[in-house]
Amino acid sequence: MDLRKLKTLIDLVSESNVSELEITEAEGKIRIVKSSAAPLVMPQPAVAMVVAPAAVVTAPVVPVADAPTGHAVKSPMVGTFYRSASPGAKPFIEVGSVVKEGQTICIIEAMKILNEIEADKSGTITRILCESGQAVEYGQPLFMIE
Repeated sequence: MDLRKLKTLIDLVSESNVSELEITEAEGKIRIVKSSAAPLVMPQPAVAMVVAPAAVVTAPVVPVADAPTGHAVKSPMVGTFYRSASPGAKPFIEVGSVVKEGQTICIIEAMKILNEIEADKSGTITRILCESGQAVEYGQPLFMIE
């Protein structure tokens, strides 16, 4: 679902007496619940965005000086990026690590839930585009694989 359509739905819920809206489309299911503070948008299965009334909360995009080559592993959700399972632990991967499809390469914390992010392609990690503890957006490139 595109961001404009999602924003329109959020605005409709926030301006109406409707307290909850759930929509199922080919891309997945989206549930918008109005609370006293701000509506909560919970795309299914594990993607979540927190939305203020009439404004989408976003994190800054990491600037990339030169266009990366290869396959970009993108964030499947909004949250906080972590390279290791716990503070002080060894990172899941480093630049030069050979990964297999399905291998855990990082964690994204969203709504107090730690989500293991897996490589969607086998290859060698050529770039790590985020710092541990950094806020990331849905679709933001995290790693480059060649």
